Formats: sequence, C-alpha cells, structure tokens
Amino acid sequence: MRRIKATLVAALLVFMGACTTSHVMIGKARPPISPEQVVIYTRPPEMPYEEIARIDTSSQGSFSFTAQGKTDAVIRRLKEEAAKLGANGVLLEGIGDQASGSVGTGGGSTSYSSHSSVGGGVGIGVGLTRKAGSGLAIYVGND
Repeated sequence: MRRIKATLVAALLVFMGACTTSHVMIGKARPPISPEQVVIYTRPPEMPYEEIARIDTSSQGSFSFTAQGKTDAVIRRLKEEAAKLGANGVLLEGIGDQASGSVGTGGGSTSYSSHSSVGGGVGIGVGLTRKAGSGLAIYVGND
C-alpha cells in the first residue's frame, strides 16, 4: 500500500510540475526583465516593435478551476516566458479551451436468491478542460 501511495504522489508531482510553456525564437533575445514590466497587447502597438519569439502555454497544473482563473494562469505564464527573453510585450494571439482528459466513476450491486437475481449500476463521467494560449513576444521601443 505504501508503494502505491508513493507512486501516486510522485505521479501527481510530475503532473503538477509539467508546466507546458514553450517558445520558438524568431528574433534576438534581450536581457531578462521582470514579468511585471511585460504588457499584454490585444492588437499590434502603434509604435515600432521587434518580434522576439512565439510563445505557447496552458493552465495545466495551475490549481485553477474557474475559466477566469485558468485564463489568468495563461496570461501570467505568457508574461513570465516573455520576460525571460527580454520582451516587454506580448501580442496575444488567442486563448481557448483544450480538452485535457476526463474523470469517471461507477458503482454497482447485485443480489442473488435461489430462483432469481437482480443487478444495477450507476456511472458518472466528467470531462476536464484547460486553457491554452499563444502570443508573440515583442520588444516595444526605439532602440
């Protein structure tokens, strides 16, 4: 029983630590900055900007259960990844729902007597989703 518990705990830690953020460089990285300095843009800024990287992330492992909480996790992760690359902006390309699995449970019962038998069962399944988002890490400025 202890081995099963240890295996489940290890699997949970791996799952929770699997923060799925990645980037593809399309420009030159700059020195890292604080994520608080990164601005999210829903349309291209009016001033000149430099493209640094394309970023993809999700809310997986964020302990967020509401749509807003999952969206906030995606935005936070986009800003963190952009900041690591020295980008001071993220041109948001989109955030949407993504299927991430399901949880199901069921139960049943049977009863036998000398001349008959009776059986029954109930099952419940719930689909799980996470938010996924992407953006273009940019540096907005004149230098």
